[in-house]
Amino acid sequence: MKKRVLVRHLLPFILLFSLMIFFAIVVDYVLHLLNLLSIGRYLGYVGTAIILISFIYSLRKRKLIESGSPKQLLLLHEYLAWIGTVVLLVHAGIHFNALLPWLATFMLLISVASGLVGKYLLKEANELLKSNKQHLLNKGISSDDADKKLFFDSVAVDAMKKWRLVHLPITFLVAGLSFVHILTVLLFQK
Repeated sequence: MKKRVLVRHLLPFILLFSLMIFFAIVVDYVLHLLNLLSIGRYLGYVGTAIILISFIYSLRKRKLIESGSPKQLLLLHEYLAWIGTVVLLVHAGIHFNALLPWLATFMLLISVASGLVGKYLLKEANELLKSNKQHLLNKGISSDDADKKLFFDSVAVDAMKKWRLVHLPITFLVAGLSFVHILTVLLFQK
């Protein structure tokens, strides 16, 4: 049972993150094969634009715009952020000539991972905690005793609920590093 639960909870997270890296490597490899390396430079603008469009959800959530279904905009945010990240990973490529772009790329990956934690792991952890409590209640254990038995699980889920406290600052850090990267490219471009 635990193995099945683990696969059900972690598999979508690991799969989406791994596919993102895989697609970026494949596209980068194809560009190298076709000797189209110069396209990678312009993909930075494309990836950034895609990710910026994904923030329509954040504007709607904070009531800065009134139109659009929050649920649909969240899905749009998730897909566009994933696609934009793939494009930016292709843009970044495997080059070791500058620290700033690598920091921005690293923080971007952490931001995507924290977003996936919010999407998959938190939802599943909440459902598992409720299911475990219901199972204990069905066995005749009192609600207080069930809460005591599930105390550490509950603490872990409560900590996971604060994922936005990690996701938001990381996203702002990615934005700041990206802005500085773009600015330095525009100022010092040959």
